[in-house]
Amino acid sequence: MNYIKKKDVAYSLDEATRKLEGYCAYQDRCHKEVISKLKEMGMIPIAIDEILGHLIKENFLNEERFACSFARGKFNIKKWGKNRIVNELKQRNITKYNLKIALKEIDEDVYLETLELLAEKRVGQLTETNVFKKRKKLADYLLYRGWESPLVYEITKRLIP
Repeated sequence: MNYIKKKDVAYSLDEATRKLEGYCAYQDRCHKEVISKLKEMGMIPIAIDEILGHLIKENFLNEERFACSFARGKFNIKKWGKNRIVNELKQRNITKYNLKIALKEIDEDVYLETLELLAEKRVGQLTETNVFKKRKKLADYLLYRGWESPLVYEITKRLIP
């Protein structure tokens, strides 16, 4: 089978800048994603710095905004707990300051309410008859999704007596 290699394309500084403006305007991005995209495009380090500076100056790239929208989205849509959100943001090299701001996006009452609903839904799906195994399955599920251990163990004991 013949594979066709994609032709290498060289971008001028202006072309790359316009392309990255569209990339950042479509969805909030972190610095790491933008740098990765620029390297993928074959840009040299000096050009990468120049484009990053432009994107930040023109507010196409804002890590605080990215962290906040990431935290909101992962919590509201995927029902992730704070631990998972923090770990994912750390992988994207988000600063501690921005992490704190991002976690403030999640209302504490809504957070606990979501945990309750998620746990109740999962308990209804479990077919395990052994109480201890059932508790473990629920706890593992919630911990994987990034919910804090004390909250998980408290709700597990309450829902599966």
